Amino acid sequence: MQHTERRWQMAKLRVFVSSVQNELSKERAAILQVITVDLFLNSCCEAILYDKTPTTGKPSKMAYLELLKSCKIYLLIIDVEYGRLDGNLSATHTEYRQAQNMGLPTAVFIRGLDSAKDKNREARTEEFINEIIADDHRYSRFHDREDLKPAVRKALHSILKNQYNLMATQAEECETEHQIETASRFETNLMDEVTCKALDKESLSKLVEIVIEKPGLRIFDDAPEHALMTRGLAISHRGKTATVNQAAFILFHPHPANRFPQCEILADAYEEPKISSKPKGQETINASLMKAVEQTLVFIDKHTFHPRRVVGLNNLRLNEYPNKALREIFINALAHRNYEDATRKVMLRIFSDRIEIASPGYPLKPLTLAKLQKGNYRPCSRNPLITQTLALLGQMEQRGTGFARMREAMLDHGLEPPTLSQSDGYFVVTLHGPNGDYERLRVPIEAQGFITPAVEAELNERQKKIMLEAQKSGSVTSGWCKKAFEVAYNTTYRDLSDLVKRNLLVQVGKGRATRYELIPGVR
Repeated sequence: MQHTERRWQMAKLRVFVSSVQNELSKERAAILQVITVDLFLNSCCEAILYDKTPTTGKPSKMAYLELLKSCKIYLLIIDVEYGRLDGNLSATHTEYRQAQNMGLPTAVFIRGLDSAKDKNREARTEEFINEIIADDHRYSRFHDREDLKPAVRKALHSILKNQYNLMATQAEECETEHQIETASRFETNLMDEVTCKALDKESLSKLVEIVIEKPGLRIFDDAPEHALMTRGLAISHRGKTATVNQAAFILFHPHPANRFPQCEILADAYEEPKISSKPKGQETINASLMKAVEQTLVFIDKHTFHPRRVVGLNNLRLNEYPNKALREIFINALAHRNYEDATRKVMLRIFSDRIEIASPGYPLKPLTLAKLQKGNYRPCSRNPLITQTLALLGQMEQRGTGFARMREAMLDHGLEPPTLSQSDGYFVVTLHGPNGDYERLRVPIEAQGFITPAVEAELNERQKKIMLEAQKSGSVTSGWCKKAFEVAYNTTYRDLSDLVKRNLLVQVGKGRATRYELIPGVR
């Protein structure tokens, strides 16, 4: 048996989910949820759902068969319909035969717990089932998608053990059972009247790029819809336009709080170390999840102090708090919060000596504040679809290292590690700031100024002082240079013109009103 740590480094085994899509769309989404929630399966497997009904002809057949070739496990779900023909066979039947030719481990699931259901089945579907039986494949029967989930989970665990010598640890088994029990159903609820056209195109674009551009996953039309369905975020039933679930709505709708008020972020900034009746800044943020994080960071940037630090010729603008820690906290606050609690919202409070971020819902058991503080825990989420999508987008690692990264970012910044607490139904992260002692802040390693050592070596001493003044004041004039250096106008003009040619300064205005400013974006 391979250790869990080694499994994290493995390429995930792709599991091809085959069915008549129009008939079994909800069941297909349920399988994705099974793999997402099970800690062991999530570390080993990736569900692949080809959610386009094929049309007659070679191009569609080539698309789904090429996709199947990239997979290591084959799951087949059968109900009543045989499916639209793609040549002499349905796409599902063709996929099955291809999987058998490839020798893929196969698990089959047939809806219907008694023979009465079988009587309604199409004739060609019965022929298909007989072929499966003749191939000596056992199958499991199920009643609905909730009945299907444990059957799929059991089958995948068996295949991984027997075919790939992979087994879940006892801790994974226990934690998965708890995860299944505690995972919120809020995110999987369908929004029957909401299609992908209502979602923010910009927010969807990266998901489309990641899902559609994978080898064997390229689809030439309805890319956003296909990407959402592939990730279990939307369902299309009997050829109708796909409708999204509440996870997709929170992740990608431009204003999710219009439907779910609890999605708002309440941001307040105070001059003092306590709440007052007159905050210096307030904002209510209502945006798709990642844009909400960005807007929150902008609010913090606006209402915190930014001391300057001279490093070489660069007058750097430091942040009072490290952006790495802030981003990590807010992504986790929005990903793991309890969305079923419609009375509470994520709250941000900026004080003179600290920042507090409160997220509705206590950590799920067996997580404890002590485990989170030490970074000694396994990932666990009440919103697995949301966290899986964020992980796919590169926003979360799902390795149980989030709080360790926050702690490291704070220490690297010269500040104390964050403290965790829980009160009144909120999980609270507190970042303790410099409280006026800005000398303790460290310059981030990645904070490279725009004046490189190579450029600095080519500047004369006057030009170096000009650049420092421009960074300090925002601009310089020829008059300031003449007075500061006691040199002739021609010398000043040559110094300033050379800095303009090097793209370090830009000339603004004419005549006596001429000034030289830093190029946009470097101050």
